[in-house]
Amino acid sequence: MILAIESSCDESALALFDPNKGIVGEWVHSQIDLHKEYGGVVPDLASREHLKNFFPLLEASQVLDEKDRITQIAVTHGPGLAGCLALGIAFAKSLALAWNLPLCGVNHLRGHAYSPFIKLHEKDPGGFTSAFREMLPHLGLIVSGGNTILFEITTEAQLNVLAETVDDAAGEALDKGAKLLGLPYPGGPHVEKLASSGNAKAFDFPKAIAPRNERRFSFSGLKTSLRYRIEKMSDAELEASLTDICASYQSAVIDQLFGKTKHILEAEHYKSLGLSGGVSNNKALRAAMQRLAKRYRMPCLIAEPNHTGDNAAMIAFAAHADPTGVVRQTADQSVSIEPALRLR
Repeated sequence: MILAIESSCDESALALFDPNKGIVGEWVHSQIDLHKEYGGVVPDLASREHLKNFFPLLEASQVLDEKDRITQIAVTHGPGLAGCLALGIAFAKSLALAWNLPLCGVNHLRGHAYSPFIKLHEKDPGGFTSAFREMLPHLGLIVSGGNTILFEITTEAQLNVLAETVDDAAGEALDKGAKLLGLPYPGGPHVEKLASSGNAKAFDFPKAIAPRNERRFSFSGLKTSLRYRIEKMSDAELEASLTDICASYQSAVIDQLFGKTKHILEAEHYKSLGLSGGVSNNKALRAAMQRLAKRYRMPCLIAEPNHTGDNAAMIAFAAHADPTGVVRQTADQSVSIEPALRLR
């Protein structure tokens, strides 16, 4: 089995993965309540919590009971908050040394890229390799608080970035928009909840959909537009229009994600469409991607809700499904923090 460790931001997570069965167990310690009062993640506090919680989390899990069956340890080594990554890597190295096991570093974004395939593996672990190959070439969209990336997995299982944000990520735009509206942290789910009863056509926010030949996303202008809109409204007007503002703002984010994905599907041939990352829990976004996949007559693979945020299961799965993409510890080169995007 593979033991995976994730600590890229504010989630301390462990997972056990059996290639012959799937995810055996997952254990997560969330820090959301701690960071709520600050309106966002405080890096120093997040690092401290990882240091405080990883060993108790290990003892509370079934990892120690299964120690003799573990043959490899995988750990997130970037991108993410440097202090948080360092603690996760140090924890993984200590276990690898104590248990005399090989250690590998997995890129957090590769974990997201492969997370929609976890369910496909669970249906038939033995037949996963052939089922996966049938889905290639694959077009995937990662949408989270820190990243917005369209990528492909080629028939040779090579990952290539096709488009990414040039400024804010989609999740960041939703969270910061929520903060401007006075909504609690994390703001994205609160925007979604209010948007469900609002009119998405009530306000005209810029969608910033780049021309077909420009493969990029941009959300900073949308956030600025919201700020200017709010500044012109009284408190009473804002309260009366809050659901419509949320619906229109969320729609502008989703329309840009939908539009650029559609442009690439029109230009290239793919056999499947994937959606992952924390924002992929948004029901309106999920529905939009499912409609798009149906239009192009391809399966839409969406990561399960418990595998959309920062989680160790996707790290373990990526170490298994994408072995050429991991960084292995050797006698002269240890696994270290990887700050750069490494999907290519």
